[in-house]
Amino acid sequence: MTRVHDMGGRFGDGPVRPKSDDEPVFAEDWHGRALAVTLAAGFLGKWNIDVSRHARERLSPKDYARFSYYEKWISSLADLLVESGVLTKEDFTGAASDDPHPLSARALKAESVAAALAKGGPADRPSDVPARFKIGQSVRTVHPAANRLVDGGHTRLPIYASGATGKVMRLHGTHVLPDANAHGFGEAPEPLYAVVFPASELWADPENPKDEVVLDLWQSYLEPA
Repeated sequence: MTRVHDMGGRFGDGPVRPKSDDEPVFAEDWHGRALAVTLAAGFLGKWNIDVSRHARERLSPKDYARFSYYEKWISSLADLLVESGVLTKEDFTGAASDDPHPLSARALKAESVAAALAKGGPADRPSDVPARFKIGQSVRTVHPAANRLVDGGHTRLPIYASGATGKVMRLHGTHVLPDANAHGFGEAPEPLYAVVFPASELWADPENPKDEVVLDLWQSYLEPA
Protein backbone atom coordinates (compact mmCIF):
# COMPACT_ATOMS: atom_id res chain seq x y z
CA MET A 1 0.00 0.00 0.00
CA THR A 2 1.19 3.52 -0.66
CA ARG A 3 0.68 7.08 0.44
CA VAL A 4 -2.61 8.12 2.03
CA HIS A 5 -4.15 4.74 1.20
CA ASP A 6 -2.09 3.02 3.92
CA MET A 7 -4.36 3.90 6.85
CA GLY A 8 -4.37 0.61 8.76
CA GLY A 9 -3.48 0.78 12.44
CA ARG A 10 -3.21 4.57 12.40
CA PHE A 11 -4.27 6.66 15.37
CA GLY A 12 -6.65 9.61 15.04
CA ASP A 13 -9.11 8.28 12.45
CA GLY A 14 -11.76 7.28 14.96
CA PRO A 15 -13.15 3.86 15.88
CA VAL A 16 -14.12 1.18 13.39
CA ARG A 17 -17.91 0.91 13.43
CA PRO A 18 -19.15 -2.44 12.06
CA LYS A 19 -22.55 -2.44 10.39
CA SER A 20 -25.46 -3.76 12.39
CA ASP A 21 -27.36 -6.80 11.12
CA ASP A 22 -30.39 -4.70 10.20
CA GLU A 23 -28.47 -2.25 8.00
CA PRO A 24 -28.69 -2.71 4.21
CA VAL A 25 -25.65 -4.07 2.40
CA PHE A 26 -25.44 -0.88 0.33
CA ALA A 27 -26.22 2.46 1.95
CA GLU A 28 -27.27 3.89 -1.44
CA ASP A 29 -28.51 2.20 -4.60
CA TRP A 30 -25.61 3.46 -6.71
CA HIS A 31 -23.12 1.71 -4.41
CA GLY A 32 -24.32 -1.67 -5.65
CA ARG A 33 -24.07 -0.51 -9.25
CA ALA A 34 -20.54 0.78 -8.63
CA LEU A 35 -19.51 -2.63 -7.33
CA ALA A 36 -21.22 -4.40 -10.24
CA VAL A 37 -19.67 -2.30 -13.00
CA THR A 38 -16.22 -2.57 -11.40
CA LEU A 39 -16.42 -6.36 -11.26
CA ALA A 40 -17.86 -6.57 -14.77
CA ALA A 41 -15.07 -4.38 -16.15
CA GLY A 42 -12.50 -6.61 -14.48
CA PHE A 43 -13.84 -9.58 -16.44
CA LEU A 44 -12.78 -7.87 -19.68
CA GLY A 45 -9.31 -9.16 -18.87
CA LYS A 46 -7.45 -5.87 -19.32
CA TRP A 47 -6.01 -5.76 -15.80
CA ASN A 48 -5.62 -7.90 -12.69
CA ILE A 49 -6.70 -7.37 -9.08
CA ASP A 50 -3.33 -5.94 -8.08
CA VAL A 51 -3.45 -3.36 -10.88
CA SER A 52 -6.93 -2.34 -9.74
CA ARG A 53 -5.82 -1.99 -6.12
CA HIS A 54 -2.90 0.17 -7.17
CA ALA A 55 -5.25 2.33 -9.25
CA ARG A 56 -7.13 3.22 -6.05
CA GLU A 57 -3.88 3.99 -4.31
CA ARG A 58 -2.91 6.35 -7.13
CA LEU A 59 -5.87 8.66 -6.57
CA SER A 60 -4.62 12.07 -5.51
CA PRO A 61 -4.43 12.46 -1.70
CA LYS A 62 -6.97 15.29 -1.91
CA ASP A 63 -9.48 13.11 -3.74
CA TYR A 64 -8.76 10.04 -1.64
CA ALA A 65 -9.46 11.98 1.57
CA ARG A 66 -12.79 13.42 0.38
CA PHE A 67 -14.18 10.53 -1.67
CA SER A 68 -16.46 7.92 -0.13
CA TYR A 69 -15.57 4.23 -0.46
CA TYR A 70 -17.43 3.63 -3.72
CA GLU A 71 -16.43 7.00 -5.14
CA LYS A 72 -12.85 5.71 -4.87
CA TRP A 73 -13.87 2.57 -6.77
CA ILE A 74 -15.60 4.44 -9.58
CA SER A 75 -12.86 7.05 -9.95
CA SER A 76 -10.08 4.48 -10.13
CA LEU A 77 -12.14 2.39 -12.56
CA ALA A 78 -12.48 5.38 -14.88
CA ASP A 79 -8.70 5.81 -14.78
CA LEU A 80 -8.15 2.12 -15.59
CA LEU A 81 -10.61 2.12 -18.49
CA VAL A 82 -8.82 5.06 -20.13
CA GLU A 83 -5.27 3.86 -19.33
CA SER A 84 -5.97 0.41 -20.77
CA GLY A 85 -7.59 1.82 -23.92
CA VAL A 86 -11.01 0.31 -23.23
CA LEU A 87 -12.60 3.77 -23.25
CA THR A 88 -11.53 7.32 -24.01
CA LYS A 89 -12.17 10.50 -22.09
CA GLU A 90 -14.70 11.36 -24.78
CA ASP A 91 -16.68 8.24 -23.91
CA PHE A 92 -17.34 9.69 -20.47
CA THR A 93 -18.79 12.89 -21.95
CA GLY A 94 -21.10 11.10 -24.39
CA ALA A 95 -19.16 12.37 -27.41
CA ALA A 96 -17.94 8.96 -28.61
CA SER A 97 -19.37 6.76 -31.35
CA ASP A 98 -22.34 4.47 -30.68
CA ASP A 99 -20.76 1.64 -32.67
CA PRO A 100 -20.41 -1.73 -30.85
CA HIS A 101 -17.30 -1.87 -28.69
CA PRO A 102 -14.56 -4.32 -29.78
CA LEU A 103 -14.78 -5.99 -26.36
CA SER A 104 -18.57 -6.29 -26.34
CA ALA A 105 -18.39 -10.05 -26.88
CA ARG A 106 -16.52 -10.39 -23.57
CA ALA A 107 -19.20 -8.60 -21.54
CA LEU A 108 -20.22 -10.42 -18.36
CA LYS A 109 -23.86 -11.42 -18.84
CA ALA A 110 -26.30 -11.35 -15.93
CA GLU A 111 -26.91 -15.08 -16.16
CA SER A 112 -23.18 -15.76 -15.82
CA VAL A 113 -22.52 -13.61 -12.76
CA ALA A 114 -23.23 -16.21 -10.06
CA ALA A 115 -20.94 -18.82 -11.64
CA ALA A 116 -18.20 -16.27 -12.27
CA LEU A 117 -18.23 -15.05 -8.66
CA ALA A 118 -18.35 -18.60 -7.30
CA LYS A 119 -15.29 -19.49 -9.37
CA GLY A 120 -13.37 -16.57 -7.89
CA GLY A 121 -9.78 -15.77 -8.77
CA PRO A 122 -7.38 -18.04 -6.86
CA ALA A 123 -3.89 -16.57 -6.51
CA ASP A 124 -1.98 -19.70 -5.52
CA ARG A 125 0.53 -20.81 -8.15
CA PRO A 126 3.17 -23.51 -8.56
CA SER A 127 6.68 -22.19 -8.03
CA ASP A 128 10.25 -23.39 -7.66
CA VAL A 129 10.96 -20.74 -5.01
CA PRO A 130 11.70 -22.66 -1.77
CA ALA A 131 10.16 -21.64 1.54
CA ARG A 132 12.82 -19.83 3.55
CA PHE A 133 11.03 -19.85 6.91
CA LYS A 134 9.46 -22.57 9.09
CA ILE A 135 6.36 -22.58 11.26
CA GLY A 136 7.25 -21.17 14.68
CA GLN A 137 10.27 -19.26 13.41
CA SER A 138 10.74 -15.64 14.45
CA VAL A 139 10.80 -13.22 11.53
CA ARG A 140 11.04 -9.48 11.07
CA THR A 141 9.30 -7.47 8.37
CA VAL A 142 11.49 -5.35 6.13
CA HIS A 143 11.83 -1.63 6.77
CA PRO A 144 10.67 0.59 5.21
CA ALA A 145 7.44 -0.97 3.92
CA ALA A 146 7.89 -0.29 0.23
CA ASN A 147 7.82 -1.94 -3.17
CA ARG A 148 11.40 -3.00 -3.93
CA LEU A 149 10.72 -3.14 -7.69
CA VAL A 150 8.99 0.20 -8.33
CA ASP A 151 9.43 3.43 -6.38
CA GLY A 152 6.05 4.22 -4.82
CA GLY A 153 4.65 0.98 -6.22
CA HIS A 154 2.04 -1.36 -4.83
CA THR A 155 2.82 -3.58 -1.84
CA ARG A 156 0.71 -5.51 0.65
CA LEU A 157 3.04 -4.86 3.60
CA PRO A 158 1.32 -2.18 5.73
CA ILE A 159 3.39 0.61 7.22
CA TYR A 160 2.28 -0.12 10.79
CA ALA A 161 3.89 -3.58 10.57
CA SER A 162 7.17 -2.43 9.02
CA GLY A 163 10.19 -3.50 11.06
CA ALA A 164 8.04 -5.56 13.46
CA THR A 165 8.97 -8.99 14.82
CA GLY A 166 6.52 -11.89 14.84
CA LYS A 167 6.33 -15.65 14.39
CA VAL A 168 5.36 -17.73 11.39
CA MET A 169 2.01 -19.38 12.10
CA ARG A 170 1.28 -20.98 8.73
CA LEU A 171 2.66 -21.44 5.24
CA HIS A 172 -0.05 -20.89 2.62
CA GLY A 173 2.02 -22.19 -0.30
CA THR A 174 3.21 -19.98 -3.16
CA HIS A 175 1.06 -17.11 -4.34
CA VAL A 176 1.17 -14.30 -6.90
CA LEU A 177 3.38 -11.45 -5.66
CA PRO A 178 1.32 -8.22 -5.81
CA ASP A 179 4.43 -6.03 -5.93
CA ALA A 180 5.29 -7.50 -9.35
CA ASN A 181 1.81 -8.27 -10.66
CA ALA A 182 0.55 -4.70 -10.21
CA HIS A 183 3.25 -3.33 -12.50
CA GLY A 184 3.38 -5.71 -15.45
CA PHE A 185 6.33 -7.78 -14.22
CA GLY A 186 4.43 -11.05 -14.22
CA GLU A 187 3.03 -13.02 -11.32
CA ALA A 188 6.41 -13.89 -9.74
CA PRO A 189 4.87 -16.31 -7.20
CA GLU A 190 6.66 -16.79 -3.92
CA PRO A 191 5.87 -18.35 -0.51
CA LEU A 192 3.12 -16.63 1.49
CA TYR A 193 3.05 -16.89 5.28
CA ALA A 194 0.59 -16.11 8.05
CA VAL A 195 2.66 -14.23 10.62
CA VAL A 196 1.35 -13.45 14.12
CA PHE A 197 2.43 -10.26 15.90
CA PRO A 198 1.73 -9.20 19.49
CA ALA A 199 -0.07 -5.86 19.61
CA SER A 200 2.76 -4.49 21.75
CA GLU A 201 5.14 -5.09 18.83
CA LEU A 202 3.04 -3.02 16.43
CA TRP A 203 1.99 -0.08 18.60
CA ALA A 204 3.70 1.80 21.42
CA ASP A 205 0.56 1.98 23.57
CA PRO A 206 -1.95 -0.70 22.50
CA GLU A 207 -5.31 -0.78 24.24
CA ASN A 208 -4.93 -4.53 24.82
CA PRO A 209 -1.20 -5.44 24.82
CA LYS A 210 -1.92 -9.18 24.81
CA ASP A 211 -3.94 -9.00 21.62
CA GLU A 212 -2.42 -10.53 18.49
CA VAL A 213 -2.59 -9.50 14.84
CA VAL A 214 -2.17 -12.04 12.04
CA LEU A 215 -0.94 -10.77 8.67
CA ASP A 216 -0.47 -12.71 5.43
CA LEU A 217 2.97 -11.69 4.19
CA TRP A 218 5.07 -12.68 1.19
CA GLN A 219 8.55 -14.09 1.67
CA SER A 220 10.30 -11.01 0.25
CA TYR A 221 8.66 -8.95 3.02
CA LEU A 222 10.44 -10.97 5.69
CA GLU A 223 13.90 -11.58 7.11
CA PRO A 224 15.15 -13.77 10.01
CA ALA A 225 14.68 -12.09 13.39
